[in-house]
Amino acid sequence: MKKRSLSTFVLFDITYADGTISSNRKVLSSVLEGLDGADDARAAIEAQDRERSVASGKPMGEITSMIRKRA
Repeated sequence: MKKRSLSTFVLFDITYADGTISSNRKVLSSVLEGLDGADDARAAIEAQDRERSVASGKPMGEITSMIRKRA
């Protein structure tokens, strides 16, 4: 029997400078430090955006707000 990896994610809704919204962006909870972890979450999502930009050839906008979704 295989052991299941218990990765826990925290979800964020992201708003970009051009007004676009990206909902339910996942960040591993292990990446977040402290109670809020907003700076760590922003860095993780910006890294995801850079990877998406390289893959799509389209630059992602600047993040203007992040809202952590509560379970």
